[in-house]
Amino acid sequence: MLKKYKMGFDIWALVVFLIIMIPNFIWSAVPAPDDILRTESATKVIDTIGSIFQVLMIFTLCVFINPERNKLSFTKTIIAMICCIVIYFCSWVFYYLGVTNGLVILGLTIPPCVAFLFFAVDRKNYISVIPIAIFTVCHIIFGVVNFII
Repeated sequence: MLKKYKMGFDIWALVVFLIIMIPNFIWSAVPAPDDILRTESATKVIDTIGSIFQVLMIFTLCVFINPERNKLSFTKTIIAMICCIVIYFCSWVFYYLGVTNGLVILGLTIPPCVAFLFFAVDRKNYISVIPIAIFTVCHIIFGVVNFII
């Protein structure tokens, strides 16, 4: 499978990651009014695994290049990725408005992960699907166990 890929650097993968991280950077500097996300996690092992696979996800998205990929354009998968990012940003807006229900928590966990998946599929970077999937599962477990149930 690795024979289909070349090593390089996909600047767009880094750009997508940084765009998705904007609300996290803001949250780090400016706490939300009812900031339940700053509580101690009950899923520390899952969080550690998730963090490892988040790094692997970004690494594989940025470093492994499929020469068969098309030029980046507004394909259906890129539009779906953008929609996921918009949903994610809207979830942060609701969170900062003090809404901390299950729907908002799921909006903070699922859409960014799916956005990365859409980006990987669009770029034909199937190597990154595995770390994206594992990170997604860990991220959902974190959100559900710590803030929904």
